[in-house]
Parts: sequence; C-alpha cells; structure tokens
Amino acid sequence: MSKAFGSTLHTAPGHSESEGHQLLLRAAMVRQVGAGIFSYLPFGWRTIRKIEAILRAEMEQIGGQEVSLPVVNPADLWKESGRYAKIGPELARFKDRRDRDMVLAMTHEEAATTLARTEIASYRDLPRVVFQLQTKFRDDARPRAGLIRVREFIMKDAYSFAADEDGLAEQYREQFRAYHRIFRRCGVPVRAVLSDVGMMGGSMAHEFMYLTPIGEDTLLLCDGCGFAANREVASFREPVPVAGAIAEIEEVATPGTTTIDQLTALLGVTAAETAKMVFLAAEREDAVEFVAVVVRGDREVNETKVANLVRASALRPMTEAEIQSIGAVAGYGSAIGLRNATVLVDDLVAAAGGLVSGANRAGFHLLNVNAGRDFPGGIVADVTAARAGDGCPSCGQGMRTVRGVEAGNIFKLGTRYSSALNAVFLDAAGERRPLTMGCYGIGVGRLLACAAEENRDEKGLRLPAAIAPYHVSLVLLDSADSAAGVLARRFYDDLWAAGVEVLFDDRVERAGVKFADADLIGLPLRITLGKRGVADGTAEVRDRVTGEISVVALDDVVAVVRDRIAVLLAAPDSPAPVELPDELAA
Repeated sequence: MSKAFGSTLHTAPGHSESEGHQLLLRAAMVRQVGAGIFSYLPFGWRTIRKIEAILRAEMEQIGGQEVSLPVVNPADLWKESGRYAKIGPELARFKDRRDRDMVLAMTHEEAATTLARTEIASYRDLPRVVFQLQTKFRDDARPRAGLIRVREFIMKDAYSFAADEDGLAEQYREQFRAYHRIFRRCGVPVRAVLSDVGMMGGSMAHEFMYLTPIGEDTLLLCDGCGFAANREVASFREPVPVAGAIAEIEEVATPGTTTIDQLTALLGVTAAETAKMVFLAAEREDAVEFVAVVVRGDREVNETKVANLVRASALRPMTEAEIQSIGAVAGYGSAIGLRNATVLVDDLVAAAGGLVSGANRAGFHLLNVNAGRDFPGGIVADVTAARAGDGCPSCGQGMRTVRGVEAGNIFKLGTRYSSALNAVFLDAAGERRPLTMGCYGIGVGRLLACAAEENRDEKGLRLPAAIAPYHVSLVLLDSADSAAGVLARRFYDDLWAAGVEVLFDDRVERAGVKFADADLIGLPLRITLGKRGVADGTAEVRDRVTGEISVVALDDVVAVVRDRIAVLLAAPDSPAPVELPDELAA
C-alpha cells in the first residue's frame, strides 16, 4: 500500500444519499470527475474487472459470444429504427466533419441488429446470442447517488436472435436464470419484477431490483402469491362499486374549490366520489397531442400507462393556455365537451358513476356525472397508479410497496428492430422472415454500487470474495527489515503463488490507521503480523464479516488462508434452482 495510487479518506467529499457510495469514495475506489461521470482508481477497477469476469462467464455459459459494437453510431441507423426522433436530449447527437448526423450510443439495439442483418441468413444460423461490455453515454438530467445513476457507464448488454416467439421465450428464460446467478455471485439480492418496455419497445420486460430505501423506483409486491411489478406497469384489483341510479347532471356553485380536498370539504363527499382531471401533452416530432385523463379523486395518474396508451415517449403537463384551447378550465376541468383532445377514462371512473366533476366553468362543478353517458368517446383503460393496500391482480391480497434500484433488465423485443432495419432470414420453407429478438442489460458500475450498499457496516465495505479488489489484507505491525517484515514478504509471495490475491500494507503508520483502512476497504480476510506474534510463532487471521479472529501457527498461515478463501469463492456457486415466475413458465 505504500505505492498505491489513491488514498483512503477519513470522510467522503461532497454529499451522496448512498452510504455505499460514500464508502467507495473513502476506500479509494472511485472519484467523481463531473456530474454523473466517474474515474475508477486501481482498487475499484480491480472490482469492476471481477464483475465483468462474472458477467462474461455467465453469458458464455448460456451460449453468448462476445462482440464489440461501436460507441459512435451513424444517426441513420437510429432514424431507421425510429428512435432518433422519439428519444429526447438524453441521446447525445453531433455532426462529424462531413456534416453527417452521428450519435453516442446509449444502447446498442440498432448496431446489434445491423450486425445480425449481415451475419444471419438462414434458420440454420439460429438461435444466436451475442454480448458485449461497452462504455455508453446517456445525458441524464438527474444523475444521483454516485454510481447508481450516471451519465457515462459500462454496460453488459446482450442480444438474442431467434426464429420465432417460442425461441425467444427460451432465450429469455435462460437470461432470467443467468441474471439471478450473476447477482447472487456479486452479493446483491434482487427481486425480478414486471416492468415497462419504455423506449426499448417489445412485448415484455423484467427488471431485477435491489430493494433499498435509496431506490427511485416504487415496486408493488404481493406476499401471498409472489406477484411483483414496477409501479409504472402494476395493475391491481379493487372491489367494483355498486352503480347507483343515473341521475340528471346538476351544476352547483363551488367558488374557490380548485383542489379535491376543498371540494370534498364543501360538498361533503369523499374523494372517491369525485372525478379528477389531469391534462397532459405528448410531444410528437411535428405536433403536440393533448391528452385529458379522468381518474377518481382519491387516486393518482400513472403517466407510464398513459404514455403507452397514446404511444408517446414522454409527457408533460399542459399549460393553462393549452387547457383553455381544448375547452377546459384549470381547477374546474371536466371531460365533458372537450375538443381536439384524446380523453382517457380510468376504469374505476367508468365503473363508479354519479361522480362530482368540474364544469369547465370557473367556480362551478357538476353532480351526477357518468362516464358512459357524459363522455362516451373516452377510451376506458387502467391509467391509475397502484398503491400499498391495493388488491393483487393475481390473488386479490393487499399488496405492499418498497423502493428499489434497477440493477438489470431484460426485454422481449420481438421484431421491433429487425422489421425496421430489415434483418431477415430464410425459414425452412424458404420464406423471408424478420428475426425475433431480445435484449438484456446490466450496468457494471451500478452493480458495484448496489454491492457496496448491501455489503457494508459502520466500519466500511465488506464486498464478497468474488468481487473484492483483493482477497486478503496483510498488515505488518513492525518495520520492513524486522523478522516480521521478512516473514510478511514471504507470505505475500507464497499467497500469490497459491492463487490468493494480497494487499500488503507495508506503510509506516500506526496500527490503528492500518486496521481502520483494512476495515474500510473490507477485504474478506486480514492477516496481522507483529513482533510479539512472530516471537510466539503465530499470526492473527480475522474474518471481515464475522469479526472472528483465529490465531494460526506461522507454518500454517498460507494453507489456512488459501483454504478459507477457496471456500468463500466457491460458496455462491451452489445456488438453489431459480424459480421462474408464472408469466415465464414454459
């Protein structure tokens, strides 16, 4: 350590809501260069390489072949797929010296599909899986929590090519199982949940969520049947209200009541007996689509569900002028009589009837509003955000919510990209058909961040042996030319020769400083050699996780440490079989 590049820190610079990231900074593993941009120091880079080795091994085990796709892509590929216009400023665009449009790839579906177009000609070439470990850039507007949300990152992304949906389903299941093995080996417990396909497109997606209070995703979990979904796509079961008699609409004066709370207080109704309007705008390439969403007053709109229904990549709140342009009044809005707007009616509103709604006139509301009668042109769909206590869509039991970080994702892309980019093959009958694709991503730095968050205590990191930068801290508590110093150098050489990676703390420092740094970096085992122990013919071997200290004869140290590290490295490789969720059952 006397020659290490980078120093441990007593306190972390700056601020991060992630305690794991603070420890990565203090343990001399990463340093921030700019917002969402980081350098890895030698300790951190060793861990990154070990995570990459696990990713490579697991991808190759299921037939993946490693490739390298370019970071810089011609924009024409993204225009062919349709994503160039749909993705916002997070996609970095630029022109080369010949004034051609280029992009920095934030993901590589276009490049992978183009490669498959040239290399796969027949059903005999299928199935195939390729993967890469590649630097990507996404100009995220809100980088946060250190490595958890960044702008530049290394990603393992894999792409599968099959002849049909059945072939894709099998590849998807293999990736699902491999992901569980990857996260287990890296010491990160995850929960697989159904998720939104988002800008990737396709028919199905799962996210592998590390559950933590610092996560920015909300998940709905059912402890009864195991249902799990991101709130973005979670449906739920709620008792269907008994529809009352349909009465005539009645307008009532409600001055100064622009919120649901004010309305319920004035009229003596519950929030569930009101209809709330949310006005959104979907930005298109050459136009804006106005969307008026009706939900019950006690519920919130799920914008992801809305965006999927209207096929929008992003939504924004409508301005007051835009609201007026469709015939509505902010604070007193209604779906009745709107023009030039798509009306989405939540199915809870459609089932309720007799609701209180705005009158599209300042200071007035309407009683006895019924969706089917009063705005029959509305599209009825589930556009409500699920919440804790809602009934599970599978078994009806109340669900709970937790926060999570997306540690990885898998997508069934189908023919979304192959059709757009003309990546076809000849089937057994000689017919040309588009390839059926899947894609599968894990952010390497984010995986390290999750591992640091999960494997830590008040003293520092406790990374698993499989991804710790070294296996052993060798702490010398005497001078380099002492008997203990000579023995320490011999242990260092012998342990490396035995396959044990050793970080030798040969610094001229107090014992307390060396022990604190050993705990901070958090290698699985610590060997302590001092004058007194050497005189007694022993060394101390301490387990970082349990804190257990063993006094070991000097002649046995190398063998004892080698065997204990072998056990720690082998432990995650004997997992129970991964149980597939119902939606993936063969």
